[in-house]
Amino acid sequence: MKKNTVSHFEIYANNPEGLANFYTQLFDWDVQHMPEMDYRLVKSVDTGADNRPTTVGAINGGIATRPQGYGVNGAVNYVMVDSIEKYVDKAQKLGATLTKGKTAVPGMGWFAMFTDPEGNHFAVFKDDQSAK
Repeated sequence: MKKNTVSHFEIYANNPEGLANFYTQLFDWDVQHMPEMDYRLVKSVDTGADNRPTTVGAINGGIATRPQGYGVNGAVNYVMVDSIEKYVDKAQKLGATLTKGKTAVPGMGWFAMFTDPEGNHFAVFKDDQSAK
């Protein structure tokens, strides 16, 4: 199996609660509000007690308030990496623009966000091994 798989999706909204209701009704997704992060965790597949998918290769996601100033529409895919710093450096050398530096997801890991050379948004994610 290849490394650096897509591990998470994120959908941005001006009205996250309304969009959560839309996807719950449309796809029967389990959407849980995480008030400490103003975030909605989307479970499209079964998870364990740690909120991680129990099926290999399956991903879940989230619904977040649209970031201001980034021009992000649609969805962003998160790619699993072994080092945030390494991939921030590598992506920038290849022409990506860093839009959000290394940021913690408490109890889960770290992420950073970019636009690629064509302006598409993507992110990298590193598990916090101590959280497992």
